[in-house]
Formats: sequence, structure tokens, C-alpha cells
Amino acid sequence: MNLIIYTDGGARGNPGPAGIGVYITDKATGEMVEEHAKFLGSTTNNQAEYQAAILALQRAVELGAQSVELVADSELLIKQARGEYRVKNADLAKRYLELKNLETKLAGRVTYRHVMRTHNKRADALANQAMDEAKTRS
Repeated sequence: MNLIIYTDGGARGNPGPAGIGVYITDKATGEMVEEHAKFLGSTTNNQAEYQAAILALQRAVELGAQSVELVADSELLIKQARGEYRVKNADLAKRYLELKNLETKLAGRVTYRHVMRTHNKRADALANQAMDEAKTRS
């Protein structure tokens, strides 16, 4: 199975209440495989972006994916994952290592693509759903 996974993370405030959205599709058919909306508690936007990508790759490993194209609207995440930007923040460096460790479980068959937010609507909606649901519970 080859997957295209759309991810988004957001925080209302930086740091603030944060959520992630992950939308997994079958690359061959375009059909949805699964989707996730998860509230993270209080964290930064960049931490949320990384946590979304980590959940995406964890699910890809569990689903037995042959390849993954991870799509996100975070230029920082994508460029760091590709090795184009250094990871200077110590907390993000921990998340970066988690991401890279998951890549090895997928035999390095992971590519990263940056898109504008308008092309990442479902993952964005899921991240906002997670934050909204947490707000109504508090």
C-alpha cells in the first residue's frame, strides 16, 4: 500500500491549546484510509506540526505502507524533514529524531511535500476540530 498523508498541527496561542489532524489516503485510488483529530493540550504550533507528522508515520508503519508521501503546509517541518533547514530548537530536535526513526521503519520510503494551506483543508479542519472539541469540554 502506498499512502499520501496530509497533516496539520495548530495552536491557539503560541504556546496554547493545540490539536493535530491527519488524513490518510491510498495513493492509487485516492480513497480515504483513515483520519485522526487529536487534542494535544498546551504546546507550540511547531510542536503540533511535528506531532501530526509523527502520528502519520506511526500509522503508516502500522498499516504496512510500502511508501509514504507526507504533505503539510508547514514549510519549517517539510524543509527540516528534507534536511534543507537545520533543527536549532532542542525540543523540536527530539521530535525530528522521532520522525527520522519512523522513516527507518518505512525503509526510507518517505517523501515530504509542502503545500499552501488551501491545499491541506481536510487536515486543517481535523486539527481545528480537535481544538474545538477540547474547548467545549473545558
